[in-house]
Amino acid sequence: MSRPTTPPPTTSAPTSRSPLTPEQVRKISYPKEINRLKAKAIRDQKEAEARRAGQTNTPLRTPSGFAVAGQKRAHVSISPSSVPTSSRDARNGNNGSSASDATKRPRKDDIQAAQKFTKFVDYDFSKMTDTKGGFLTAEDDPHNKALHASASASASGQEKPAHMTLKEWERQQLLRSLRDQKAGPFEPGISVLRQGGETKVCRECGSLEIDWKWEDVFRCRVCNACKEKLPEKYSLLTKTEAREDYLLTDPELKDEELLPHLERPNPHKSTWNNMMLYLRFQVEEYAFSARKWGSPGALDAEFAKREAEKKRRKEEKFRTKLRDLKKRTRVEAYRRSRAKGGGGGGGDGEGAQFGDDVGGRAGKHRHQWGRTVENPETGESVKTCVDCGMEVEELEF
Repeated sequence: MSRPTTPPPTTSAPTSRSPLTPEQVRKISYPKEINRLKAKAIRDQKEAEARRAGQTNTPLRTPSGFAVAGQKRAHVSISPSSVPTSSRDARNGNNGSSASDATKRPRKDDIQAAQKFTKFVDYDFSKMTDTKGGFLTAEDDPHNKALHASASASASGQEKPAHMTLKEWERQQLLRSLRDQKAGPFEPGISVLRQGGETKVCRECGSLEIDWKWEDVFRCRVCNACKEKLPEKYSLLTKTEAREDYLLTDPELKDEELLPHLERPNPHKSTWNNMMLYLRFQVEEYAFSARKWGSPGALDAEFAKREAEKKRRKEEKFRTKLRDLKKRTRVEAYRRSRAKGGGGGGGDGEGAQFGDDVGGRAGKHRHQWGRTVENPETGESVKTCVDCGMEVEELEF
């Protein structure tokens, strides 16, 4: 019996295909060219309609269809009002809305911005002030004067007005500085702009060139030459010197009607309070008057009295501390003496007291203590040796 075999596969006859026509070959080979020609025809048609309508914003083109280089498009052609219907905008979504809805708020199903860009605060940096702790505006804290610095500066004339040129503003600043310093044509006594009134002269020499600052602050008319010539009268005193040397109080020194003062920046540190300077003869007039001490002798007596009281309090404090130290030292010495006297072999060591001879040491001086008396200066109990005169303070428990 023969073994079964697999029959060979049947081969089908090849199917005959008709050849491609030239039109099909052209469509397959040149699809981009066809699309370009269609777009060019649509564009030419729109430009022709625009020319017929009288619109001249269409660009010039070469015979090949390309736009001539160097032309600027009209604003109408790129403005949002003339967006073509074929232009796609992500803000409009996929609902086929017109270009006029491009600025409308997007819906939930439309494309939206990221969440971190949806909330922001718009600040006007021209109205903000650097407070060294953050940039704040006057609306944040309307009662803070530091935030109104720019407004106050413009109101006071420290900032140049918008209607004024730079040269005019500099001239105005110069005149304001001369008026404040009373220099140049505004100098007191010799000013040509003064209209009547009393002529202000120096109280010492009668000079017209007085110090205007002292006249305004101290109400004292004196020239610079007399200030240098009479330092014992016109020198300046600090607040500490007036308080310590003339024994004046802080309320008296802060009263500008009583004692006018001149403020200067602190020379030790600029961040500290301003230095207050007083005129020497004004301080002395008040200190030596009947309203305060009456005379220089009374001031010296009060100064000596306060110094003595200060010394007494200092010594009393020292004696108190020394007394406490002695008490602590005596207690320790008494305990050591009792322990040493009780541990020895002698019988007299058991009843030994502080200051007595302990242990019966021969060849050494033995104190013979007298009666205990009270020291009138310190108030302590003291006993004295009859032989050598040694004094020992005694505590009574």
